[in-house]
Amino acid sequence: MDRRSNNDEESGSRHPEPRHLLIIRTSAMGDVAMLPHAVRALKARYPALKVTVATQPLFKCFFQGLDVDFLDVDVRGEHHPMRKMWTLAEEMRRRGVDAVADVHGVLRSRIFTSAMRLHGIAVARIDKGRKEKEAFIENAGQEMAPLRHTVLRYCDVIRRLGFDFEDPQPVGRQVRPNPFGEKQGLWIGFAPFSAQPGKTYPEDLSREAVRLLAERYDRLFIHSGGGEEQRFAEQMERLYPNVTALYGKVRLGGEIDLIANLDCVVSMDSLVMHLASLVATPVVSVWGATHPGLGFLGYGAPTEGILQPDMPCRPCSVFGNRPCRYGDFRCMREISPEQIAEKVRQFVGR
Repeated sequence: MDRRSNNDEESGSRHPEPRHLLIIRTSAMGDVAMLPHAVRALKARYPALKVTVATQPLFKCFFQGLDVDFLDVDVRGEHHPMRKMWTLAEEMRRRGVDAVADVHGVLRSRIFTSAMRLHGIAVARIDKGRKEKEAFIENAGQEMAPLRHTVLRYCDVIRRLGFDFEDPQPVGRQVRPNPFGEKQGLWIGFAPFSAQPGKTYPEDLSREAVRLLAERYDRLFIHSGGGEEQRFAEQMERLYPNVTALYGKVRLGGEIDLIANLDCVVSMDSLVMHLASLVATPVVSVWGATHPGLGFLGYGAPTEGILQPDMPCRPCSVFGNRPCRYGDFRCMREISPEQIAEKVRQFVGR
């Protein structure tokens, strides 16, 4: 962050204590799913504070149980053109927003916060720690201290607006309705997919992991998207009678409800890991091209559930979107299905 942006943000702390805070984070899913931890800690300290979260309507279910309002943002539609950000800023000022925490830090949110500042509204923007993260990547294979967690970076933004509150405590297990009826035995979730190849478990290894988990546990649920992911999950569903392909059977809120009823979830560095953290379900997290020390481990997720290979070439990416220097993402293949099954056994038995 440059000196000018630091000065701009610090100027917000000279305003009177805000009464209506707007927090902006419209994507990506996993990053939005980490925001409720920060909001929960803030509201615990300031229960009378009005908080509005600007995000996509799909993500409202992440904030269940929190006393917040929402500003629906359509990133592909009416709010995508930059001029719409100025109109949106005028609307928020009329609603009484007197402080804005931009925990997204993209061009759209920067235009919006610039408009709010011109209206005299206190603004703070996130420091994503890009240089620290690049240094972490450049020192691949070396022992590195973990970087500040993304949830704590969110808290830092809010604190720069004059709020004083403790770091969030991990949530406890939650009682939620089970979209698949009465639970009998041990239920496991398996989420082998990601939007990036460097964070996706190979299909042949996923097949073996499904076989091992389906043999050992009473029900296995495969979390996936559509397309080829759905094809794989439904193929496993046909092959094993106790396997359920989730795509198309529940919506996002129902998926969180299910995760709250699972005994353990196996996830890559992806959304399901963060959904499990929202309801304190134990997670076996699998890391390939990325690294939990970069600040994206599920908040409160047990570190003993981390599986990652010791290789001199990793991590090679912050987000898993860079090409593998060997062309095969061998880091993901270094983690065997047997290792995954053993980690699950350590959490739940059998």
